Amino acid sequence: MTNPTILVATWAEGLFAVSGDGNTREIANRPVRGLAPDGLGGALAIVDGHSLRRRGPGGAWATVATSEIELSCCMAVGDAVYVGTDDARMLRLSREEGALDPIDGFDNVAGRETWFAGSAIVNGQRLGPPLGVRSVAANSNGSVLFANVHVGGIPRSTDGGKTWQPTIDIHSDVHEVRAHPADPDMVAAASDRGLCISRDAGATWAIEKEGLHAPHCYAVAFSGGDILVSASTGPFAAEGRVYRRPTGPDGSITAVEGGLPAWTNGKTDTACIATKGSTVALVDSAGTLYLSTDFGRAWSRSRITLPHPSSVLIC
Repeated sequence: MTNPTILVATWAEGLFAVSGDGNTREIANRPVRGLAPDGLGGALAIVDGHSLRRRGPGGAWATVATSEIELSCCMAVGDAVYVGTDDARMLRLSREEGALDPIDGFDNVAGRETWFAGSAIVNGQRLGPPLGVRSVAANSNGSVLFANVHVGGIPRSTDGGKTWQPTIDIHSDVHEVRAHPADPDMVAAASDRGLCISRDAGATWAIEKEGLHAPHCYAVAFSGGDILVSASTGPFAAEGRVYRRPTGPDGSITAVEGGLPAWTNGKTDTACIATKGSTVALVDSAGTLYLSTDFGRAWSRSRITLPHPSSVLIC
């Protein structure tokens, strides 16, 4: 079996391509975040906060577009790329035009005036992210778009981003939203109140926390017939845990085992669980990378430690 290539972006040290026990630094000494498939067999990433770049299937990186606005996350949907920003805006890139244009409808979401930054004062210093779009997703047929605002809930669009409607209570404090790869009605989110599940394409949500050691969830992903979600006691916790829950209506949240440690070294943060087919990769706050090739049932630990990871993607 061919080893998958795992891309791990970091907050300051660039981007690494990991295969087996080896790794190559493809982008050096720069902040990289927002890894996402490009829909063409490659990957997208945000470099230096202002550059949207694409990795071709062969591993070469090229700049797609730049922006004066601080970019935070991205996704490809059909012929368009949607990009979230650190000031809670949404931009759209047309592959033909090569320019990032503001999505005016996102500025008019009902209740936008109640959104607020998810940072906190710790020992007299403000820590944490600004008010911004933390993650984006689209359902499996591309008919519904989701933008996770921190802190502002999960606005969704059913008309290609022209207009957006609020969904979940903003005080749920959502950290990541993911859509099921095959079921267009199934969406999951990791929030400060637990695991959020929607079975009507994000129109309504149910929140579950029974089975979690703490309700503060950060990363979420679909793997086979399960939802994977990470939890910790807070953003600066020394350890975290990863859980699974069946995607069906019936089922409970249980801890992931099979070689994954009961407690990760720090939390597994937003965008730090990736899935592709039966392969799952996750990286904790300390940069420890774990890999599974059977939907997260059995795990191996990489010998490689990656500094301050921001996101992970399986190529």
